[in-house]
Parts: sequence; structure tokens; C-alpha cells
Amino acid sequence: MVHVFGIRHHGPGSARTVRLALDELGPDIVLVEGPPDAQSVLPLLVHPAMKPPVALLVYASDAPSQAVFYPFAIFSPEWQALTYALERGIPARFMDLPLAHQLGDTAQETPSAPDEAVHDPLAALAAAAGYRDRELWWEQQIEQRADPRGVFEAILEAMRALRAGLPPHAGESAHAVREARREAHMRRTIRAAQREGFARIAVVCGAWHAPALEDPAGGDGEGRAARDEHDERAARDRRDEALLKKLPRTKTEATWVPWTSARLAYRSGYGAGIASPGWYAHLWRSGDRPGRASITWMAQIAGLLREADLDAPPASVIEAVRLAETLAALRELPIPGLAELSDAALSVLCQGAPAPMELIRTKLEVGEDLGEVPEESPAVPLQRDLAAAQRRLRLKPAAEPKPLELDLRGEHDRERSHLLHRLVLLDIPWGTPQQVSASKTGTFHEHWSLAWRPELTVALVEASIYGNTLESAATAKVSEQAEGASLPRLTASLDATILSDLPEATDRVLACVQERAALSADVLALMTAFPPLARATRYGSVRQTRSEHLVTIVDGLFERIAVGLVPACASLDDAAAVDMRGAIAHMDESVALLHHLGSAWTELLHDVLGREPIHGLVRGSACRILVERGSVDRNELERLARLALSPVAVPAQAAAWIEGLLRGSALLLLQHDGLWGALDAWLGGLRDEVFVEMLPLVRRGFSAFGPIERRRMGERVRQLRNPAPRAEATCDTDRDAARAALVHPVLSQILGVDLP
Repeated sequence: MVHVFGIRHHGPGSARTVRLALDELGPDIVLVEGPPDAQSVLPLLVHPAMKPPVALLVYASDAPSQAVFYPFAIFSPEWQALTYALERGIPARFMDLPLAHQLGDTAQETPSAPDEAVHDPLAALAAAAGYRDRELWWEQQIEQRADPRGVFEAILEAMRALRAGLPPHAGESAHAVREARREAHMRRTIRAAQREGFARIAVVCGAWHAPALEDPAGGDGEGRAARDEHDERAARDRRDEALLKKLPRTKTEATWVPWTSARLAYRSGYGAGIASPGWYAHLWRSGDRPGRASITWMAQIAGLLREADLDAPPASVIEAVRLAETLAALRELPIPGLAELSDAALSVLCQGAPAPMELIRTKLEVGEDLGEVPEESPAVPLQRDLAAAQRRLRLKPAAEPKPLELDLRGEHDRERSHLLHRLVLLDIPWGTPQQVSASKTGTFHEHWSLAWRPELTVALVEASIYGNTLESAATAKVSEQAEGASLPRLTASLDATILSDLPEATDRVLACVQERAALSADVLALMTAFPPLARATRYGSVRQTRSEHLVTIVDGLFERIAVGLVPACASLDDAAAVDMRGAIAHMDESVALLHHLGSAWTELLHDVLGREPIHGLVRGSACRILVERGSVDRNELERLARLALSPVAVPAQAAAWIEGLLRGSALLLLQHDGLWGALDAWLGGLRDEVFVEMLPLVRRGFSAFGPIERRRMGERVRQLRNPAPRAEATCDTDRDAARAALVHPVLSQILGVDLP
């Protein structure tokens, strides 16, 4: 006889009721909605090292990105049903439509979660009972139910009514066809068990499917003649076989992977998710003492708040529990649920503040548990290599983001850094680099944030096509991508290979860099490629990597840049000038790392600065860099300003020169009287219509300055009209107060300040 138990995929009440029903039934075989592709790894479920939450991962052998996760928690009814059978030596089987058919059928939607239905039966039942929240309805009617008797019969009856009320054409969609095939295969599995002679067959499936499986051999043939029943049975069998005939098939692999509590939640995007996995886990641990759940839950909240240095005395815990019980009584509930406990915690322990409640939501209601799977679980060699490295380097995966600071002067931390960088190269971002000021930590440190996500397992499987170890896989991937890559991408890749300590990949990328650099006439591309090479040359010794052979390549690349920079800066439009200004700035930062190129770079900037055909923005930026390097003194800066802002200069180019010069600290402008004078003369000499045209360009030059810098500039403008005597400086010319008064309102408008 077939006994169908319709359940929700995750729920402690359903899980406890399933265990009780199985104990009462004593089945000969247990059939569970799940992927038959994973039948071979099912016995690992009761392995001592298995610690939920975990998930079955089924993926296409030749396309690992086509993968489906089947998550399980300790409170999942399927987990409890399978555990019941395996611990007692009772046959346990998955009965859903194999993923080998579903993944192979490209015309249909790939399932992202078991029983992800278009229709939401729980929401429909909740609405019929007068509930707006389906979670609240399920918790009160199922999870908090004191007497579980008759639950499955009631669920079956409710689902019959819901399925009977579907629109006439609801079964014609692609989703409906897939669901029909799934149910057909489940019935086929049940019939196979009957033919094998199993007398008591327990079927655990999503509640929506229960009516379709309750009598797979017959139908609703009560009271009919035996022949009619036989005909009905045969017709249904034929329909099932027709649905399952000639389905596409692809080869699949299956294994167990760690899962997280957060990934069981709705907000993770999991189709069959629940709102509060942590709360459900707490209810399961409370066992058959639901009354104690309120006390222990509030105690956990208090402990969490104390860890965050928030006040949570025992007296407040007692008061919060009493308030939750009072709220439950007012709402005509037998015991407090999560809503009552949350309201009480917010009022008493959090004193109405929302921030602590968000902490409670993340840490407790959702939870941060990360499951564990046995080492015997099937894994590609690349997974095993990563696991071995994690054990050797004492980097245990965790779901909660954790900071990691590495001192690259130590061998142990250098190896950790190599591991994390290799994973980044393989698109497995277990660690994310964090930007921290070098002045605080020095160049010998790296900062990472580590957080393991279940999807990274799929990425590992995908990356295994490149090799069986992280080193060989990363080397192969980098070498493959180097073919045909642009010069900037090559040097960025070179930077990554050095960070990852991949000598073979480094040599291959270096060869490609030399080849591309020798053939490239694009100076901007050469300049974009230069910074990663400079960093690799400068910091290679920190990581104990070979950097001597990089010097020759860097010097050669610099020579090509030196020859082509001035011609490349000629005849630039505004957009190209912006790109060139950025490239020159990055080049300057890089040359600062390589002391032997400093003088040559300074001479090159002087060449750029002195060429009139070069765009004003580029000349102004070069002038700014040279001033900061100390290669242009005060007198020379004033001379250059008078030339750039002379009456014969094109106004747009003069405004661009100002923008390039002023980009950075305002101290340069504040400390040079001659520069202010040149700017004053230029603005005062503009015709009205030209001034209106140039105003946006000039304002852009001042746009990056802060309020304090603008205020000091305003004071400086005031001094143009009423110059105060300065002991440390002499003025070789008399100021024209009348002319300064004319410029005063103009500069006020440019700077955006009100001057008296």
C-alpha cells in the first residue's frame, strides 16, 4: 500500500510529523522527491562527518555551469525521512525526474530549486484562512501544532481542492509540462517499487504533488467495477510513459557540498526558501518542548546583544519572555511565535531601536551556519587540492565574511596570498582584496575579506578543465587567455601571475608582452601597460619572486613611450586629452617606484610642457607634476602661467591648461602670487561673450576643491584688491587696485563664494 506524506521542503513541524508517521507506519521502502542522479551518494547522508546544512549538487559532466542544488537542513522533512530509512537499513530512493533529462532539455527551464512551482499553495491556503502572511499561517497551523494526527490527510485534501481549481489551460505551459513529467516519473518509481514486492511504501513529496501520487496504480475508481479500474490504471500508465518517452539525456555527476543557513532563506533567491532558517533550526532543537523555545530563544538574543556590547540584563530577558507570552495570548495563540518574540525583543531588549533587530535578524533568525561534508564525497581533483591547501594553511571556509591580514614577509602568509590570488585568477572569489591605506600598513601587507558561498563549488568544478591543482589550473588559464590579449590586459595579467607565484605563467605572459610591445605603435596602450610592470618590478622582492628579468622589459617599454609620447599628445580632442592626462598621471606614479627612470621621465614631461600644439589639459597636467616634483620653481611657474594665459592663447586651451594645473591640492594655487596674477590678467582680458563661454570650463578646474580650500581662495581674492604687506616676500611691481576690483566679482563667481 502507498502512503503519501505531503510536506513543505523545510520545516521542523513537518520534519517531526514525518518521523512520527514513519515510526507508526514502519515502511518497507521510503521514496523521496529528489534527483535519482544522486542515488550513488545518498548513503553518505548518515556519515558521521556529515553536518547539515548541506546540499546535493548535480551538474552536467561536460558543462558544470548547468547545475542544480538540492539543499537540506536538519529540520528538512526529506532529511529526516532519508535518515530514518538509512539508519534502519530500509531501502531509500529518490524518485523525481532525473536531472539527466531536465538538464539535457534546453527547451525547458532549468530548475533552480526542487518544487519551484508557479502556483504558491501555501499562500493560497493562508489567504483562504484569512492570513496575509503564509509564513505565519504555516508556523501556527503546522510548526506549532501540538497534535500532529490528521495533518497529512488535511494537506492532501487541501491540495486536491487547489489542483481542481486550476484554470482549464493551466497545463499547457512549459512549466506545467515539466511538472507533469516529474509527477509521471514519480508514479513510475512507485509502480516499480510495487512490482518489486514492497508492501508498505512511504512517499515523501512536496505537498503540491501529493494528490497526483496518492494512487498511481488506479485513479479515483472507488465503487467502479474491476474492469473499469484496470482500464483507468492502464490509461494512466500509458499517459505517463508517453510523457517520458524519448526525453533528451545528458551525463551528470553528483556530490554533497556545504550549504549555509542564509542560502535557505527567501532573500538569497532560493525558490523553495523560508523566511527564518535560524528560527526553524531552534524549533527543531527544542524537540517536543515547544514551551521552552521562547525562553532559550530570548536567552540567545541577550547573548548576541552582549557580544555587541549592548545591555541585556537577565531581568530584561524575563520581562521580554513574559511580554511575548502576553502578546501570544492577546493574539489567541497557544504559544509565542517568532513574531511575538521579535516584537518583545524590540520593545524590551532593543528599546525600540531597529539596528539591534537587524543584527538579530541576520545572526539568529537567518543564521550563519556552514555545513560540512565527508571527505569521501565525490570531488574533482581541483577541489581536493584546495581542501588540502585550506587545511595546510589553516584557512577554514566560513559563510560569514571574515577579515584576513597577511604580512608578506612571512612564508606562511605569502603562501596564503598565493592561494587567494590563484583562486581569483580562476574566477573563484573566496577572498576579496580590500583597499587599505599603505601609510597605515605598509607595502608588506595585504587585506582580504573571506566568505565561502556554495556556488564557488560549481566554479571549482568548471575550473577543473584547466588542471588538477590550483597552480596548474591557474597557469593553464592565464596562458590560454594570453593568446591574442591586448597589451594592457597582458600586463594586468602579469601583475596577477606574480601575485599568484606562477613562474611558468609569468614567463609566458612576459613573452607575449615583449611581442606586443615590439609591434605596438599605440603609445596610450603602452602607457596603460606600464604600471603593472613597474609594480611587479618594484615589489617582486617582497614576495620572493624573480623580478630581475622584468627590468629589461620595463626599460624597453619606457623607451618606446619616451619616443612616442610627444607626437601622441599632439592634435588630441578633449576626450582623448582626458585619457592621456590619466595615463600620464599613472605613469608618474609608476616611475616613482623605479628610481632609475626618474630623470628621464622629468625631461620627457618638460618636452610635453613646452610644445604648443599639445592640448592645454595635457600641458597643464605635466606642469602640475613637475611642480610637485620640484622641477619647476616659483618663477618658472609664473612664467609658464603667463605664457599659457597670454592674450594670444586660445581661450578654450587656456581654460584646459588651468584645469590640468589645478587638478589636485589647492595649496599650489594658494601659495603662488604670480599664478594668481596670471589668472587675474587672463580673466580680466576676456571679452564678455568669451568669458561666458569659458566660465564652465574654469569652474570645472575648481570643482574638486573642498569648502575650506574655497574659503581660503576667497580670502586670497580679497587680497588682490587690498593686498596686505608680507614680510617674507617683496613685490617688484605695483598692484592696480582698480583692476583688481574689476576681477574681484569675476573670481567670486568662479569660486562660488560670496566675497565682501
